[in-house]
Amino acid sequence: MSLIHEIMETGPLMVNCQILGDKKSGQAVLIDPGGDAPKILARLKRLGLKPTHIVNTHAHFDHLGGVAELQQATGCEFWIHEAERSLVEQAPVHARFWGMPFGPVPHIDRTIHDGETLSFSGFALEVILTPGHSPGGVCLRWNDDMAVGDTVFAGSIGRTDLPGGNYDQLIHSIKSRLLPLPDGLKCHPGHGPSTTIGRERVTNPFFGNG
Repeated sequence: MSLIHEIMETGPLMVNCQILGDKKSGQAVLIDPGGDAPKILARLKRLGLKPTHIVNTHAHFDHLGGVAELQQATGCEFWIHEAERSLVEQAPVHARFWGMPFGPVPHIDRTIHDGETLSFSGFALEVILTPGHSPGGVCLRWNDDMAVGDTVFAGSIGRTDLPGGNYDQLIHSIKSRLLPLPDGLKCHPGHGPSTTIGRERVTNPFFGNG
């Protein structure tokens, strides 16, 4: 396989930034770079990769902290669901509310949509809309893996008391869009350890046994 997949904890709230790279072309996509742009850039250099795109699962400020700096350093594009645009614009305000620093607001180069396939060098990402943690939160699936953002965690779900959150909508998103997927599909959340659809279907207290 020529696909590289690595997960790095980034930013003050330890967001899992995911690196997806194609060894053959040397091109990479970043998912949810929450901060620590120099650390991300250093890792990319060691892997021999250059980022062409950043695709975020959602736009809460802790997942955006490294986007603008990475855009400036590499010229990569930033893609996110249209319904997250206002959260991107309000990120500095939300960060200040929580006592966190925030740099420049990222520029959105393109919006993504439910059911769309995003094609990159060596792999593709399927966009699955799962609102509830935020209005335009998405999961991004490739092969037997999926970046689930803060939609679902190992043994838990994303908060719904943040801007744009809705508990009933989140549970519906998970049960209708994620739980029907194969048991062995690996889920990589925005925080904490990875899990699988099958494990969460059976053990997650929010929706045990589907």
